[in-house]
Amino acid sequence: MSQGGLMRRKLQEISRRMGIQMIISLSFTAVAVVGMLFIGMSLFLRFSAAAGELSADSGQRVLAQVNLNLDSYLRRMMRISDTVYYRLIKNTDLAEGSLDAGLDLLYEENLDSVVSIAVFDKEGALVSGAPLKTLKTACAPETQSWFTSARERIENFHFSVPHVQNLFVEQEASYHWVVSLSRQVELTWDGTTTDGVLLVDMSFDGIEQICKDVSLSNGGYVYLIDSTGEIIYHPRQQLIYAGLSEENNKKAATYGDGSTGETFQGEQRQITVKTVGYTGWKLVAVSPSGWETSGSQLLFFGISLLLFSAFLMAFVNNRLSAHISEPVRALDRAVKQLEAGGEEVSFDVGGSFEVKHLGHSIESMVSTMRHLMDDIIQQEDAKRRSELDVLQSQINPHFLYNTLDSVIWMTENGRTDEAVVMVSALARFFRISLSRGSSIITLSDELEHARNYLTIQNMRYKNKFTSTIRQDPGTESLYVLKLIVQPILENAIYYGVASSDGDGEIEIHAFRSGDDLYIDVRDNGLGMPQEMVDQLLDEHRPAVTTKGSGIGLRNVHRRIQLTFGLDYGLEITSELDEGTNVRIHLPALDDQAAAPYRGK
Repeated sequence: MSQGGLMRRKLQEISRRMGIQMIISLSFTAVAVVGMLFIGMSLFLRFSAAAGELSADSGQRVLAQVNLNLDSYLRRMMRISDTVYYRLIKNTDLAEGSLDAGLDLLYEENLDSVVSIAVFDKEGALVSGAPLKTLKTACAPETQSWFTSARERIENFHFSVPHVQNLFVEQEASYHWVVSLSRQVELTWDGTTTDGVLLVDMSFDGIEQICKDVSLSNGGYVYLIDSTGEIIYHPRQQLIYAGLSEENNKKAATYGDGSTGETFQGEQRQITVKTVGYTGWKLVAVSPSGWETSGSQLLFFGISLLLFSAFLMAFVNNRLSAHISEPVRALDRAVKQLEAGGEEVSFDVGGSFEVKHLGHSIESMVSTMRHLMDDIIQQEDAKRRSELDVLQSQINPHFLYNTLDSVIWMTENGRTDEAVVMVSALARFFRISLSRGSSIITLSDELEHARNYLTIQNMRYKNKFTSTIRQDPGTESLYVLKLIVQPILENAIYYGVASSDGDGEIEIHAFRSGDDLYIDVRDNGLGMPQEMVDQLLDEHRPAVTTKGSGIGLRNVHRRIQLTFGLDYGLEITSELDEGTNVRIHLPALDDQAAAPYRGK
């Protein structure tokens, strides 16, 4: 069975065992808690939405200010680039003049934000630079991205991602983090125009300072990326480059301007994006979602209030449900006491009119049922005694008639000695049959009764069969229902050995197995087919008139089951020309266990 199925079965079992007080209390509490949850969640979601809108609006205003400052900074760099191009490069024939003085002057004027200014020809050779004028030997500017991008974007500016500028030989051997602004320019050599590249390396500190000074509530921050998602500035930039932290910058590059929600590393965040003009860069403001930040205290307060209210309602509902359910529980206890066999059970449990009326109705019903049960028990006992008496009475008259008929026949034929033996056996037979009116006798008496019967029948049939009676040790003191072996012997003689051609054999064997007593009556007579065996004990089979006692095996079987129950009775096995075995199955009753059956 699946896990879900086991859980459902456990819940169903728990619900079946719940009392009415628990059901009422839980129902009232559940309804109240669900109502409070619905109202609370509605208010909380409304507050969360408002907090999210406020956070988005705040992020947009902050980004607008940052964008203004950054745009001002970048325009300054672009003006420096325009000054170099339009005032110096355009007005200078490099065959006759130099750009060094003009570049040095511009560098000195913008020393706080510019690291270096340089002009290269289309092959990547340095034409002029400030303040550094010597390229490294192994340097190849024409292969770097700022150079190739400028060559590809004619009449456009190109802004690179932050990098270490290591083109020039520096005396202090120190390198700076820069953002390179590059553009294609036209150089004049002896009146001939050729392509070149202008490089302005902006100090990364200027961009960092603009973004670093931004303050967002609840741990928010701002970072800057280019159009492909490469990070230009991030407050955790060094950790990200070292692989110790992560940012969802590639995804942010796909967002348009405005606010959106996202889930990153299991955290709900509010993302606000603003595109920086001319560059394609994007400012990204990250703020934790409203319900996780400004709403956290409200959420804690709401949960605390809900728990307190639920506890208070559970207490009140428990007391109220106890007042309602206590009379019903008292009525249930009274019914359980009645089920346990209690005689004097009071159903006056108080409570509401309906409960009182139910208690009086149950009490009246119990009284009526007891009277009916007493009547049924008396009727069943009388019926059972009547059936046993009828079955018992069917045995004696017919057998007495047959035996006396044999005695008369012997006397008429001068066989008085045999008649005396038969009459003596008959006297002993009926002395055991009477048994002082008791229907339960010892196994030894029942087997003695069978022995007297065999003596009489053996004389009637002129020793046509032999018989043996075996009784296992330990069974002598056991008790059995009387007159159960003789009808079986009667059938064995009439339908078994008497009709066979050879010498008949009848064997009686009594033995015990655990709490059961078995008596086997076996003959070597003609036997019978299985179809007849199946019909012998069938109560619905029409009665068949026979020359025997007329009671047969069916009546013995019925007497045993009426006395001891359906687990006991006869078991018959037979084979044609082999004989028949009838097994009597009884409980092994000692004197104490047989006492309740005496006199029945």
